[in-house]
Amino acid sequence: MDASSSLPAVAPAVIDELKAALGEGGWTEDAFEIAPHLTEWRGRWTGETPILLTPRTVEEVAAAVRICAAYGVAITPQGGNTGLVGGQIPFGEVLLSTKKLRRVREVTPLDDAMTLEAGVTLLEAQQAAEAAGRRFPLSLAAEGTATIGGNISTNAGGTQVLRYGMMRDLVLGIEAVLPNGEIFHGLKRLRKDNTGYDLKQLFIGGEGTLGVITAATLKLFPQVRSRAVAIVGVDSPAASIELLARAKAETAGAVEAFELMKRLGMTWVLKNIPDTREPLESAPDWYVLIELADGAEGGAEAAMERLLETAFEDGLISDAAVAQSDAQRAEFWRLREEHSAALKPEGGGWKHDVSVPISRIPEFIVEADAAVEAFHPAARVSVFGHIGDGNLHYDVLPSADEDRAAFIALWKEGSAVVHGVVDRYDGSISAEHGLGRLKTEEARDYKSPEQVAIMSAVRQAIDPKRIMNPRVLF
Repeated sequence: MDASSSLPAVAPAVIDELKAALGEGGWTEDAFEIAPHLTEWRGRWTGETPILLTPRTVEEVAAAVRICAAYGVAITPQGGNTGLVGGQIPFGEVLLSTKKLRRVREVTPLDDAMTLEAGVTLLEAQQAAEAAGRRFPLSLAAEGTATIGGNISTNAGGTQVLRYGMMRDLVLGIEAVLPNGEIFHGLKRLRKDNTGYDLKQLFIGGEGTLGVITAATLKLFPQVRSRAVAIVGVDSPAASIELLARAKAETAGAVEAFELMKRLGMTWVLKNIPDTREPLESAPDWYVLIELADGAEGGAEAAMERLLETAFEDGLISDAAVAQSDAQRAEFWRLREEHSAALKPEGGGWKHDVSVPISRIPEFIVEADAAVEAFHPAARVSVFGHIGDGNLHYDVLPSADEDRAAFIALWKEGSAVVHGVVDRYDGSISAEHGLGRLKTEEARDYKSPEQVAIMSAVRQAIDPKRIMNPRVLF
């Protein structure tokens, strides 16, 4: 099933049962209220739904899902609607938002854990951890809007994966409503539980296909006492990889983020994003943003000084600027985080969230650039991303005078060119955004028959009626 296929209309009797089960404040049919939930950030999809459900408790979620299961009515779960592959957009399904599941249920610093509900935003989760003297390290550009439930459902990555891992690595326990309306109670705070399949992992990255995540227990970490951020200039991606290896060795694992940015993308940020400025006088071909964090006062700053000094001496970097304040650190990070927004005024294009082995990033970029040029010589390529974990955002845009609609029409063929190179480097066509509607069918070309069969069998066992997000994942 794809986004263009239609579903039977939801019967009025089902709508009435859902309204009665959730009561006043638990649903809306108002088109104005629903509209923001029907379009994803890039504007690629605009969906439709007969009703928006906004349950306030796990019991209300379960009641709604039981009704839909009884009638075979499909459900699209939605968190903060910040997804970039369309998995959260309904096309006739009942839309169930977790935005009113808002409680921070428990923070236990001695366990380095906190339990909160799916509608808590990532920023609020960070703040709850900080208030308890701890840290929740997941960080991404949409953290003020993105919710914990959505982050788990898509196995969010972000900028700290190098040190702390993906969302999958940060979850201790999950509570979810299964496709039959039963509640899966798995909110444990244990680091060790070797008693069979780790069932919570099925929901992480499952994109809402195996149930609705309603709460989670997350890992917390000690707060850092020093932090250093720098932007440096390098001649090539190969030099950045060598610098990454040196940074990890120099700091004994204190590298929190290591972000690569091509000159072209930086040019668009400076042009299209207000109140930004060139960080390096030399305007190099490639930039690297480095963030170090340490548990000792002054430790990160000292480590950054040592790293940059030896990198200059050995010719690894050509220029550098070290943030001197929290405000300047935020300015540096804004140059990286606004890359996606800066591309919009340039006409949009074919966006690729890919990963390859870190050691092969330089080769991949060279081969992908050549393949794109051969396919569409006028295209412009922006490369940026989290090279510390092998994740690149490889975006292909039209030339300045090219017809945007005609260029977008080439998206499937153009993406196949890029993803073909990714596959040859034993990479992934979705590093952190998921498959959603955008890549579900294309993923079949890169998954083995055995992988597809296993994933389909898991889904059939848990959701035999296929009512949960039916257009996503095989």
